Amino acid sequence: MSELISLTFTPEQASDIDAISQIVNNEKKSRSISQDNWKIVKRSIDARGRNVKIRMQIQFSHSQIKDEIQRNYQNVKNKEEVIIIGSGPAGLFAALKLIEQGKKPVIIERGKDVRQRRRDIAAINKNHVVDNDSNYCFGEGGAGTYSDGKLYTRSKKRGSVLEVLETLVFHGAKEDILIDAQPHIGTNKLPKIIANIRQTIESNGGEIHFNTKVVDFIISNSKIDGVVTQNGDKILAKNTILATGHSARDIYTLLNEKEIALKYKPFSMGIRIEHPQELIDKIQYSCNERNPYLPAASYKLVTQIRDRGVYSFCMCPGGFIVPAATNSGEIVVNGMSPSKRNSVFSNSGIVVEVKEEDLIPFEKYGELRGLEYQKSIEQSMCQLTPELQVAPAQRMVDFVNKKTSSKLNTTSYQPGLHSLPLHEILPQSISPYLSESFKVFGKKMKGYLTNEANIVGVESRTSSPVNIPRDKETLEHIQIKNLYPCGEGAGYAGGIVSAAIDGIKCAERLI
Repeated sequence: MSELISLTFTPEQASDIDAISQIVNNEKKSRSISQDNWKIVKRSIDARGRNVKIRMQIQFSHSQIKDEIQRNYQNVKNKEEVIIIGSGPAGLFAALKLIEQGKKPVIIERGKDVRQRRRDIAAINKNHVVDNDSNYCFGEGGAGTYSDGKLYTRSKKRGSVLEVLETLVFHGAKEDILIDAQPHIGTNKLPKIIANIRQTIESNGGEIHFNTKVVDFIISNSKIDGVVTQNGDKILAKNTILATGHSARDIYTLLNEKEIALKYKPFSMGIRIEHPQELIDKIQYSCNERNPYLPAASYKLVTQIRDRGVYSFCMCPGGFIVPAATNSGEIVVNGMSPSKRNSVFSNSGIVVEVKEEDLIPFEKYGELRGLEYQKSIEQSMCQLTPELQVAPAQRMVDFVNKKTSSKLNTTSYQPGLHSLPLHEILPQSISPYLSESFKVFGKKMKGYLTNEANIVGVESRTSSPVNIPRDKETLEHIQIKNLYPCGEGAGYAGGIVSAAIDGIKCAERLI
């Protein structure tokens, strides 16, 4: 029989397995407890006081604790096929669940595998060339693969977070993600894990078709029978899981043209802000210099400015700002961190709720009005800068004071920044709310409001502005039978873990 013990450590102690073992022995008033008799089940940082602490929950047992992650993947080469459109976390985890349950996934991915995709991402940063089908959003692993691998989610009631995390560990992730309060893999580590998942799918009889774009659905009698690819090939199957991610705008357009039900979904937009990581460490850890045993500090900010929520999104300590456009005629920025989070920069999205009144000029687009609003702002940002993928930017205090920055701070954003008056360029439904929120955040975090920070436009892909409605019980589309809208692109998830959970749920309901 085991029990949970809650213990507190200094950062130095928390990094030393022998020190942890000694404290466990002291807690149990023993000298003979082996490291086989306890394991860490939860770990978090408590930075509320001047002395930062590490809090842990430790499972203790008088018998040896053995944990071995197992998965029962079957050979499904000759089994019933299920089409999965998209190889992001929703699509990949749906495929793994299908294999466990004896069905053959056939994944259709418009982009390239992780290795080839890396070259196209390098081309965006160095040459400012965007491949419309292979970029930070499209390709094997989806948007999360090359933009961080953060695994924090609030969707614990919607499925098994642990199942997702254990599957990632099974495929090569460090076991730390099972215990950290805000687990993170890192954009330098995640591609290998994604490649391992592909190997599992293919070695058990599943298929993955890269560079294959779905351009039409085969539908008869309100039931999907398959899809048509850009080469005119028809791929047929009884069931189809649609897991294309939040940036597959052509899929939304296709569904709309075929009069397949869509629904506008509320979303947020704003900017990405970049501070020196050293400054964020000083604020959050109340120190002049970060303890080397502590990770780069993060933050989470939220406020209400009149009728709109403003909040931090996808905060990346020790990270980089990256160009996340899916078309050369737009500017979109996102953030990522490597596994060590050792960049000298810290960045986060700061976004504002978009309201229905903001979309009145786009009402003619119906349920796609949010999508067209997104596009219009992304394209306007691109038109204002002197070179493709060079992003408009302004120093933070200058933005608040409505002053064009005479110079900008150094940045992690490789294509480069161009000083522009973002306080004028951003819509008035966003700009003044950001300005007021910065003042509020500056009071919550003394030193946060500073001209040492750049704000960079535009952070527009926080979530899908379109929902693909489905039956609450079967998870099939409300209009088209055997079509399972899934994950972030369908409006049912908001990150790697929640998308993976939704992929698992859709596969289970399909079965």
